[in-house]
Amino acid sequence: MLLKIYQRIHESFGPQHWWPAETSFEVIIGAILTQQTSWNNVEKAISNLKKEQLLNPEKIRDAKKEKLEELIRPSGYYRQKTKKLKNFINFLWEKYDGNLEKLFNQNISELRKELLSVNGIGKETADSIILYAAEKPIFVIDAYTVRIMNRLGITSEKDYGMLQKLFEENLPKDVQLFNEFHALIVHLGKNYCKKKPICDGCPLKIKCKYTKNN
Repeated sequence: MLLKIYQRIHESFGPQHWWPAETSFEVIIGAILTQQTSWNNVEKAISNLKKEQLLNPEKIRDAKKEKLEELIRPSGYYRQKTKKLKNFINFLWEKYDGNLEKLFNQNISELRKELLSVNGIGKETADSIILYAAEKPIFVIDAYTVRIMNRLGITSEKDYGMLQKLFEENLPKDVQLFNEFHALIVHLGKNYCKKKPICDGCPLKIKCKYTKNN
């Protein structure tokens, strides 16, 4: 069932080319900054960091808190997010000498445990880093995933771990598939399966129990 859903939305929307970043470190910065804001706002913040040539671990480590706050202001909650960025960088230096390859050279379970130990990195952020930066097969669950799966009637589950298990046990464990599927779910959620859904034109309309019940 999940694979058929993937195929249907992939045929409708095409490849999403996600995550839009030039380096693994840029993915990590984006994953932290995108908490509680839109990607458009994150792009503005990342653009500011690029202009100041701050998109590498050493530069973020050495940058003054006040300067970082000003640069990432467009992403919202900029003071809290500056702390989160600094927390991650401090963790990276204390445990891995600032080397992302050393961090990523672990199995998924250990890597996830390490990332979740950083204050400010939750499950969705950690899994986004693992999938999109470390390129390891873990399925990212977000609010769109919960809403779409519930409305399709596939599950009424809302628990992160249980939904992640649902995807990982019913799909081939493939980085590119997980990447593309999650990106397509985000596209569907943003453009059709909103809180107040736009059902006309949705490629999953004929399978959707929410549509039939409303």
